[in-house]
Amino acid sequence: MFVKLYNKTIKRIYDWALHISSKPNAVWLLIAISFMESSFFPIPPDVVLIPLVLAQREKAFRLAMYCTVASVFGGYFGYFIGWVLDESVLNPILVRYGMMDAFNTFKGWYHEFGAWIVFTAGLTPFPYKVVTIASGAVDLNLGVFTIASVLSRGGRFFLVAWLLWKWGAPMKAYIEKNLGWLSILFVVLLIGSFFLIKLM
Repeated sequence: MFVKLYNKTIKRIYDWALHISSKPNAVWLLIAISFMESSFFPIPPDVVLIPLVLAQREKAFRLAMYCTVASVFGGYFGYFIGWVLDESVLNPILVRYGMMDAFNTFKGWYHEFGAWIVFTAGLTPFPYKVVTIASGAVDLNLGVFTIASVLSRGGRFFLVAWLLWKWGAPMKAYIEKNLGWLSILFVVLLIGSFFLIKLM
């Protein structure tokens, strides 16, 4: 029931974005959704980015840049939410139930692999907002968070923009259907290359 409703909502927003994609305020819609999706909004920016790029292919990379910048700043807002919740809500609960040591262990693990966690979530269909809030809750280094966010969000949005700029409408249906798998494959190849370099 929820999945059906979610898909129906995305389809409506997509149709709406397609309808207004040639209007001046369409870019602001893209920026707003990109910002909100990084911290609390359930609709991915691709729903607006794809029709906008198709309508204005000459601005494909500029639109991807807007999307990336807004998404990273939205990620900072998500980080702030996690930091506030950690201080005012999470810590008192952990102390009360004697779980502070376990959480500190988790923090250490998250700090060690945080860059990869943020990068993977930013590039794949995994909800990026979950990771931005978690990163704030564990006080992940803000520089690490920023670099991973810029690379992953930029990688995702510029990839979509480039594919549509290169092949236009014929690529639209393929991206909509396979964006998740394409992004996961990219992450696997990237991590595999990283470990291969280390072994060499």
